Amino acid sequence: MLYLEGEFYMKVTVCIGSSCHLKGSRYVVETLQKLVDDNNLSDKVTLGGTFCLGKCQQGVCVNVDEDFHSVTPETVVEFFEKEIKARV
Repeated sequence: MLYLEGEFYMKVTVCIGSSCHLKGSRYVVETLQKLVDDNNLSDKVTLGGTFCLGKCQQGVCVNVDEDFHSVTPETVVEFFEKEIKARV
């Protein structure tokens, strides 16, 4: 978790480069945004995009703070529950 202006927050960065886009990064981003909103976590989770994280062969690349994860459209809800919701 990061600390800014007296508040802790989690920074989630999703690769939107061409390889990850082909593997479903748009769906992953849209699903994460909906889950963050549905769980009222928008004040605790910052969701952003970036280009290549350098591990294109592993699926959609996602960093949670500084921890790397590989996510697919099929695993995004489980990923959210385990790596985001459970940690904020």
